[in-house]
Amino acid sequence: MCRNITTLRGLEPPATPEEIEAAARQYVRKVSGVQKTSAATEAAFERAVRQVAEATADLLAELPPRRQPPPTLPPLRRLAARPAGSPSAG
Repeated sequence: MCRNITTLRGLEPPATPEEIEAAARQYVRKVSGVQKTSAATEAAFERAVRQVAEATADLLAELPPRRQPPPTLPPLRRLAARPAGSPSAG
């Protein structure tokens, strides 16, 4: 898991639902310490991901535009931008 959650505000085009969910999932993993869900943790973990994603989408919709784009791209955009045949980052 990456240690930093990427900034989604100010992306062009705006953050997708998939990017918002990925950030929410990363946040919930970090604060819960759960890297892989089990039968005992899955329901609570997935509920938290949905709630954080919803709150994130609401927050991004309500904030004013950024004056500058974020310094780094979210992981999903970095993967999409990688040339075909490139080795994946470990």
